[in-house]
Amino acid sequence: MTPDETSAFLKSLPASPGVYRFWSVGQELLYVGKAKHLKKRVSSYFQKQDHSPRIAKMVSQIERVEITVVRSEAEALLLESNLIKTQAPRYNILFRDDKSYPYLRISRHAYPRISFYRGATDRQADYFGPFPNGWAVKESLQILQKVFQLRTCADSVFSNRSRACLLHQIHRCSAPCVGAIAAEDYKRDTGRALAFLKGGHEAVLGGLEADMMQASERQAFEEAAFFRDQISALSRVLQQHAMEAEDGQDCDILAAATDGHRLVVNLAMVRGGRHLGDRAHFSVNPGGLDQDQDVLLDEALVAFVGQHYGETVDVDTLVLNREAAAHHLQEWWAEAAKAPKILFAPQGKRRDWLRMAEDNARLALARRAQEQGGAEAKTRLLAETLGLLGHEDLGLLRIECFDISHTAGEATQASCVVYHRHAMQPGEYRRFNIKDITPGDDYAAMRQALMRRYGDAQSLPDLVLIDGGRGQLGMAIEVFEECGHDTHVLLGVVKGEGRRVGLERLLYADGRELSLGRDHAALLLVAQIRDEAHRFAITGMRAKRAKARQGSLLDDIEGIGPKRRQRLLARFGGLQGLQAASVDDLKTVEGVSETLAQTIVRHLRGEVA
Repeated sequence: MTPDETSAFLKSLPASPGVYRFWSVGQELLYVGKAKHLKKRVSSYFQKQDHSPRIAKMVSQIERVEITVVRSEAEALLLESNLIKTQAPRYNILFRDDKSYPYLRISRHAYPRISFYRGATDRQADYFGPFPNGWAVKESLQILQKVFQLRTCADSVFSNRSRACLLHQIHRCSAPCVGAIAAEDYKRDTGRALAFLKGGHEAVLGGLEADMMQASERQAFEEAAFFRDQISALSRVLQQHAMEAEDGQDCDILAAATDGHRLVVNLAMVRGGRHLGDRAHFSVNPGGLDQDQDVLLDEALVAFVGQHYGETVDVDTLVLNREAAAHHLQEWWAEAAKAPKILFAPQGKRRDWLRMAEDNARLALARRAQEQGGAEAKTRLLAETLGLLGHEDLGLLRIECFDISHTAGEATQASCVVYHRHAMQPGEYRRFNIKDITPGDDYAAMRQALMRRYGDAQSLPDLVLIDGGRGQLGMAIEVFEECGHDTHVLLGVVKGEGRRVGLERLLYADGRELSLGRDHAALLLVAQIRDEAHRFAITGMRAKRAKARQGSLLDDIEGIGPKRRQRLLARFGGLQGLQAASVDDLKTVEGVSETLAQTIVRHLRGEVA
């Protein structure tokens, strides 16, 4: 914008809360921001002269400004967060939208089941969490099994059992499936489990002690011993988990940290007064590490809260390690209908948790630096080996790899996996359902996948790996030439003898061939990317085939006939339960040896071609 255009635009801005967006000449979204007073906030970018290098560079690129007026500061915070997540502006701090937190689920069956759960919650069950990781859920499941002996089997398995399972024998389930416990007693144990998860530990212990005394007075000593064992197990659990808060409230602890190269927010979760662990969230786009670190960390916490929680914060309290960020969020949520309590300087147990979250944030930075150092070294070696040193920042190097998978021509799928920023990027993977080809024609399948991916592409990755020999590579060259693309980005990966990793040969589009030796780190990275494409293609193909057949993924496992398949599916309540079963679980099925159980697990996880 010219100075006159800028002046006229600034005068027209309203004195209202809202969101502003800065665009470049090339129509790239540079930045999204929120403001209580749009006129003052937007004007400050063009009238101040003491910007940080990052902001000064951004302002010099602004060609157009858009604004959206909203009713309140809380609405502005929400809209800003949504736009940042969906548009990923260059100059904003952006955290990955990771909503894959697991829950512990207790169904509302007549005999409720406890289970590990991921996905959208509903009103058909009680959900506890979210937990920071799967390990924390499994630990809670083990506690509930040890203390309250609630069932974990699927409803279909529960309904068809004729004798108690191994879990009952090792005192991890009270076996309601075969009537080993009365309905009212199981209901009582379920209620106590719910109370424990909500933080009512003292009430649960008090109830168990009262039941033990009553049983003793009735001289029902076996029953009294059962309650005594429950009290003992629960007491041990509480002693082992010294991370308990007396008030039993839910809260999240947020600690931001930076090492000058990376930016992280460590999120620790407390549910029912019990610390469940933490998870480090690294910024995808740090926004600008050249600015004052205090300002950067405050901005990071505010950005994380907006992007992570969205419209609703399902905890009572947020504890932050940055005072300015805490005040900022309190201010912005002042008019919200429901807002959490924001704490900066907590007392008691929360203070200990905050210090631990800060320590873990620094440890996460150190681990990431070490991991990225190794990953960056592999990327650099690969780039040097293959002549791909076109980027000053090797994190920008992008590799895509294609593979074809089918079973005798059935359910053909192509996969495309992505290596970028020194790591695999599962969020960018793609699958292509291949149609209208002769069954088993891998060349036609590869042609269709590449045409769909690159036919209208305006830019190419730095390297496209084709899993296959000269025939597959030749088809890729043909497609690229038809599309007018540079074929030098293509590289064929030929499997070694016996499909052994380290014996692969690399084929260039110009006919050259390269063998690096089995211990060469660059070749091992290529093999890793190729194997991931293979795994992704196989799992997609199997799911498509099973859906088409309305059959089972067990069909292709040698040693699994109709009878064993029926036993397995009946025992675990279907394919989903079977996929979650361990080797030890599978060995409890009649006719399943340890070797066969291991084969089943590998097959269902996509580890067997």
